[in-house]
Amino acid sequence: MSWSPDEELVLLTTGQETFIMMTKDFEPITEVGIHQDDFGEGKFITVGWGKKETQFHGSEGKQAAQRKIQEVNPAADWDDRRPRVTWRGDGQLFAVSAVCPQTGARKVRVWNREGVLQATSEPINGLEQSLCWKPSGSLIASTQRHPNKHSVVFLEKNGLLHGDFTLPVSRDQAKVKELLWNSDSTVLAVWLEDLTAGEDGRVHTSVQLWTMGNYHWYLKQTLDFSRDPQRAPVCVCWDPEGPLRLHVVTRSWTCITYTWGWMTERSPGLDATDNASVAVIDGEKVLVTTFRRCVVPPPMSSFELQLMSQVNHVTFLHLPQRTNQLAVLTANGNISVFGEDPGEQSDQAADGFRTVSRPLVLQKTFRVAVLQEEPLALRQLLWLRDELFVGVSSGLLPTSSTLLLLCAAREATDTLAVRSEVEVAGVVVSMVHCSRTGTVALQLEDGQIRKVLWDCPEPSVEEWRDSSGCSVNFPVPCVQTALCSINGEEHLLGLTDRSHLYAGDTELASNVSSFAVCNDFLIVTTHSHTCRCLHLSMLSVKALLVALASDGGQNDETLRRVERGSRIVTVVPQDTRVILQMPRGNLETVHHRALVLAQLRDWLDNLKFLEAFECMRKLRINLNLIYDHNPKVFLENRETFITQLRSINNINLFLTELKEEDTTSSMYPRPESSAAQRQPASGQKKVDVVCDALRSAMESMDPNKFCLSILTAHVKKTVPELEIALQKVHELRVNPPEVPGAVSAEEALKYLLFLVNVNDLYEHSLGTYDFDLVLMVAEKSQKDPKEYLPFLNKLKSLEPNYQRFTIDKHLKRYRKALLHLSKCGPEHFPEALRLVKEQKLYSEALRLYPANGSHYKALSCAYAEHLVEQQQAEQAGLLLWRCKEPVSALQAFASSSSWRNAICVAQQIPLPPDQLALLARDLAEKLTELRRYSEAALLLDQYAKDCEEAILALITGAVWEEALRLIYMHNRHDITETNLKPALLEAFSTQTLFLETQVATFTRHRARLAVVREQKEKSRMNMLDEDGPDCADADLYSEASSAMTGSKYTHSNSRISSRSSKNRRKAERKKLSLKEGSPMEDRALMYALGEIVTTVDKMREEVHNLLKTLVLFHFDKQAEKLQLMYEGALQMMEAALAEVYPEGLQNHQAPLTGPNSTANSIMASFQQQQQTTTPAASQDAEVMTPPKMRNAVKWKLAVLK
Repeated sequence: MSWSPDEELVLLTTGQETFIMMTKDFEPITEVGIHQDDFGEGKFITVGWGKKETQFHGSEGKQAAQRKIQEVNPAADWDDRRPRVTWRGDGQLFAVSAVCPQTGARKVRVWNREGVLQATSEPINGLEQSLCWKPSGSLIASTQRHPNKHSVVFLEKNGLLHGDFTLPVSRDQAKVKELLWNSDSTVLAVWLEDLTAGEDGRVHTSVQLWTMGNYHWYLKQTLDFSRDPQRAPVCVCWDPEGPLRLHVVTRSWTCITYTWGWMTERSPGLDATDNASVAVIDGEKVLVTTFRRCVVPPPMSSFELQLMSQVNHVTFLHLPQRTNQLAVLTANGNISVFGEDPGEQSDQAADGFRTVSRPLVLQKTFRVAVLQEEPLALRQLLWLRDELFVGVSSGLLPTSSTLLLLCAAREATDTLAVRSEVEVAGVVVSMVHCSRTGTVALQLEDGQIRKVLWDCPEPSVEEWRDSSGCSVNFPVPCVQTALCSINGEEHLLGLTDRSHLYAGDTELASNVSSFAVCNDFLIVTTHSHTCRCLHLSMLSVKALLVALASDGGQNDETLRRVERGSRIVTVVPQDTRVILQMPRGNLETVHHRALVLAQLRDWLDNLKFLEAFECMRKLRINLNLIYDHNPKVFLENRETFITQLRSINNINLFLTELKEEDTTSSMYPRPESSAAQRQPASGQKKVDVVCDALRSAMESMDPNKFCLSILTAHVKKTVPELEIALQKVHELRVNPPEVPGAVSAEEALKYLLFLVNVNDLYEHSLGTYDFDLVLMVAEKSQKDPKEYLPFLNKLKSLEPNYQRFTIDKHLKRYRKALLHLSKCGPEHFPEALRLVKEQKLYSEALRLYPANGSHYKALSCAYAEHLVEQQQAEQAGLLLWRCKEPVSALQAFASSSSWRNAICVAQQIPLPPDQLALLARDLAEKLTELRRYSEAALLLDQYAKDCEEAILALITGAVWEEALRLIYMHNRHDITETNLKPALLEAFSTQTLFLETQVATFTRHRARLAVVREQKEKSRMNMLDEDGPDCADADLYSEASSAMTGSKYTHSNSRISSRSSKNRRKAERKKLSLKEGSPMEDRALMYALGEIVTTVDKMREEVHNLLKTLVLFHFDKQAEKLQLMYEGALQMMEAALAEVYPEGLQNHQAPLTGPNSTANSIMASFQQQQQTTTPAASQDAEVMTPPKMRNAVKWKLAVLK
């Protein structure tokens, strides 16, 4: 009888070779005969692609075409001949294994849920009775007895064979009673029983657990029930909920429950002596791979350790410098110790091959003096010291465990005796040891954590407590644990089968697939296909939680992407390698950026430049980090750097990769806890400093050996010193070094051509004026001799200075060309003047000629003409004046309104009085147009002798007191009545009208601003209604609303970014529209109000002078009215500033995020912050800042109070 997985159907087989399908209420559905002649609905179809004789048969050859179908033998004698039924995990198909009446051999048939035959297996010789369908639905497991082996075979649902593995028993040694898949299809249990009894008449029984990885089947665990009939199992079954929990019931009515967990057994070393070994159990062998030496993909390994019995547990020695040794616990209860061979052996074999990883050798086998009533009585084994082990066995009660400390017995050195026993109130499910601190921690099945005090005369177990003395436990049991130190405090990390990572009772992450602790680093892989590496000594538990939850920035060295489903196998200590295993079983080595940078920083701190350089070159790390890590130390040890790198190519590679960028602040940010190393404040650029330092060191050490590197240092400077480099090459040609292995001039020039463009190098060689060097470069280039030889021959025929002038002009080095041309004599001055005008080298030319010469005067006149064209007539006048050209200087001064210089030149000429008066009137007219009334009045009064026009100019400019002075000085009191008093009354009317207009505009804008802010407050409340009443960022929207609604204007004006700053400010102001309803109307109103306040405040001096003059001429009423009106305007505006510019207007600068934030609040906050970084930020700050009022300026008259 067999129930379907969903328990809706039940299948019964009968003695008439039929099966009856019933419902869960035992109502018959159908009855079908087991033995059918038809293959089933899945019968294979032949499409007629050739005959069997003509098809390709692979390695079997043509003989396979003539091979007859092998006859199958009848079932074994011990076969009970009963049908076996197994269901697929989804309940849609079931398979029946029954003995065929014709052949007497077993045959498997697959039926669907309706009882319709789907497929019949091919004839399989030696097929046995055991049958189990994999829950995932892919394969059906059974057993087959071959002539020379006993195998577990797998069949597809179409009845064809699909893979097998061999059991570690001989052909007629044992029979397979049952095959059992666990619920997640990862483990296959094989229940074996010997066919023949021993001498004592008892039968040996065992249960083997097999798993598959990378298409290889591993025997992971063996439950040896020996020959005791009372210990033999009568029922073995997997737990339906716990995939790795197995239940066994023995003949003595004992129920034993085994729970396993997946664990990677890796060596615990922390230094470079540890080989990063990983041990894999495979039956009677332990497969060991030393990942420091080589990466061997499974199922292969670096070496194998062969045991005499099946292996159940492996543990490495937890002693520094000896962590490569391991101990193996076998199914027969013995512990075998393996260590390195003490004999000296050469890595070089006789056949020329090199031994990469030398295998361990068996040193001793211990017999454990512990009563083992059931299989795996000793478990969770740890090897703490030489011949000192700690393990766990069953306790006196089912809910307790016993901690055993095992050490070598005195009377028998090959026996491990129990030194101490510690009873633990709970079932121990895992135990872990820390090599650095010696701490042993264990975990109970309910997640409780205990600390084992083992290194004392009386071992004991106590609760795990944190630094504050509080007890710490896991909230749920963890399948993987590890001890580590976080910020100086020891913690137990645990990973659950639900991917939750805990540090004690604190959950760090909920998507972790695997983790490892190595050298103060925590490395985790996540289900989001990332690998994160965190430095535990620099983080607290809270910071670790935040780091694991973050997505990482652009240059976050702690995060990297990995292949889907990757899990950590091991991390090589004191190295950069992390070994990952993919879901299909293959291995990949990654160099995590955090480990790489930590190792590089350690090497650079210890001045191991060669190791750092080779690692950086291999892993493509920017070589600038060698200098940027600590510039001062690098410069102080530059000789050590050069000596360690040895190779010229390495030094050249370092020099060519130099950049001004500080990689420790951009590409590879320093850890937060490390102090930033400041670059030396020499004022020079980084590339120049490094090139000069290395060049000077190489020149002092061995200039011949480092010749190419010295040339590289010259060329790679920010301003390449190509002339110096070419000169060094020329020196090599003239005086070749006689040192063996020295670089020749040809090699040096060829190397320079590799670094520099050949045309640039040719031009720079031409600029040295050395024709031998030019020819040497030209010969190495691809230039045609017809191109450069005529030009060089022409140059050789010229006078030296003119020759250099011609070369510099050809190279467009016009300043040097002018220098050499100035030395060629007066006959070349016209050419020099033409060059000066074309290239505008006036200042340089004036420094080359004497000030009292005709050439200097000609250059000054040409320079003056250029300045006049550039709208700088005043400077042109100064040049003309000093070179004795007063008439032209007068015209220049007059056109630039420089009236004082113009009067001086006019009197120096000298001009007649009438022409001087005419000049003064012209200058006064220009000054009046420029609103410089006082200066115009001075010219009219003193030089034109026209006092009336001078007084009228002062009255026009409202310079009342100066006008009165001239009236009384020239006794022109009539102008007071005719011009001054009417002008005063007109000024009073103008100022009054202007103040009324400004006050009205200010009042209107102020009222409109209050309305706009009220509307935006309503909009903010509407947004809050959408987000919820308790939004923590409710005060954000009042400031961010303008930024949110104004984004389209920002985009439309993005084309203005390339214009001048003046135009950009103008474009920004265009956004501030006073049109009602515009997006930034509130800011426009604030800007307009600020302008009004500033304008009115600037009238203080002007109003003060007007009031004094009005009082002088008895216009007291007008003066009182103006004073009251102006005072009222100032008071009203000063009182309104607090309303227009409220406090805290720009307090929300940082983006607001957190658990209480919403999408709208975060978006508004980030948009507001982004606006503060735009070019318009200064303009916006100007709008939001209230104007300053100059209350210290005294303008009121006390006589009018």
